[in-house]
Amino acid sequence: MILLKEVTKEYRLGKIIVNALRGINLDIGEGEFVSICGPSGSGKSTLLNLIGCLDSPTSGTIHIMNTNIVSLQDMESSRLRNKMIGFIFQMFNLIPVLSSYENVEYPLILQGLTKKERREKVLKMIEDVGLSDFITHRPDELSGGQRQRVAIARALVTNPKLVLADEPTANLDAKTGIEILELMKKMNEKDKTTFIFSTHDPKVMNYAKKIYVLSDGSIA
Repeated sequence: MILLKEVTKEYRLGKIIVNALRGINLDIGEGEFVSICGPSGSGKSTLLNLIGCLDSPTSGTIHIMNTNIVSLQDMESSRLRNKMIGFIFQMFNLIPVLSSYENVEYPLILQGLTKKERREKVLKMIEDVGLSDFITHRPDELSGGQRQRVAIARALVTNPKLVLADEPTANLDAKTGIEILELMKKMNEKDKTTFIFSTHDPKVMNYAKKIYVLSDGSIA
């Protein structure tokens, strides 16, 4: 499903070139539950951004479902993200003027679902993440853990083929973290959704079926 060959990513800081990723090779099949771990600055978030079409590599190729995403135009990348990929960001990336319901509903609007279809999916997903009592609350009225659950619901509500999660349990208490991981595990087993996590959390690594360790931009 996901194939990376000799992927590099360089950033220029003034006269200094930072090698964020150095020749990454990965082959991740459909339905895998993968954890990418490593210290801060090892390249985990950069790698997720490249797989998610949020950034482009300096060199190398990235294929998702046999599509070379490196060659896609911006509009084509947007369509691929909306159709196939769910994102869970460490900093939530919620729309501040929208309620919990509206934040979760937003990707379904982009997909063109009817109001009835959207309502059924949103209410079910909000219930699954334990936020039914906060459906009308905006992000600034929620705790960090609650905002993370809204972000998780938004990522999963479209039933994406691929979910990319950057530290998905970082702002959750232990009990809620386990509940969210169980929800993702069920989705993985039922729908063959592929999950790729960037994490320091041992709980997430315990759920992973495969673990890759990044160190200085390379897979150890």
